[in-house]
Amino acid sequence: MSGHSKWSTIKRKKGKADAERSKVFTKLIKEITVSAREGGGDKDSNPRLRSAVQSAKDANMPVANIEKAIKRGTGELPGVIYESCTFEGYATGGVAVLVESLTDNRNRTTAEVRHIFSKFGGHLGEPNSVSYLFESKGVIIISEDDDIEEKVYEIALENGAEDVRSESGQYEIISPPDTFENLREKITGAELVCELAEISLHPKTVVSLDLDTAKSVIKLVSALEDNDDVQRVSANFDIPDDVMIEIEKEY
Repeated sequence: MSGHSKWSTIKRKKGKADAERSKVFTKLIKEITVSAREGGGDKDSNPRLRSAVQSAKDANMPVANIEKAIKRGTGELPGVIYESCTFEGYATGGVAVLVESLTDNRNRTTAEVRHIFSKFGGHLGEPNSVSYLFESKGVIIISEDDDIEEKVYEIALENGAEDVRSESGQYEIISPPDTFENLREKITGAELVCELAEISLHPKTVVSLDLDTAKSVIKLVSALEDNDDVQRVSANFDIPDDVMIEIEKEY
């Protein structure tokens, strides 16, 4: 399990729910709008839109907001035009960081992302400088519970999962992108609650961090995730459990 997955789960549990929900809604609306613009407003024929809508439902976004975002994407309603931007760089400790964003102003977003990297001891790299270290995977995280362990493993392994890991109080299910949607449907159909469910860039290898380096990397990743234009941050680090215990004390 990547340290980033561990950290994201802890942050969601300990963060301010109302503030986090507002930020999550903003990012989901952007993803729905762009998905509808690029692939059409029919969820049945647009897998990216279907996944974005399901993520919005998982976050309890009102249906009206979802429908408006789709209509803005298809041009039925006026709205801002967003473009995709990807940034690649390094945090302290040689940790590779890949930032995916949707923005209405590329220059603004580039300047903000560059500033965040610099502020927390990292630096931006050239295109393709770190992307080769990641691969697209479906990731589903479920809070660990002895009563559901057998069910989690059974559903995962019977529906295309590549790996299931139990660590730090949660199950992490990794799947190929093409089996992700079916796997998530089976999990939610079994009334299991997903803490996280998305197709994202998964590190092929990870860098194990000590306490000081982990704190520095977490500050960088958190600042990037807090930026309104940033949709997703992928980083190839792992935080050992003893280090994670110390970090949790501060949050």
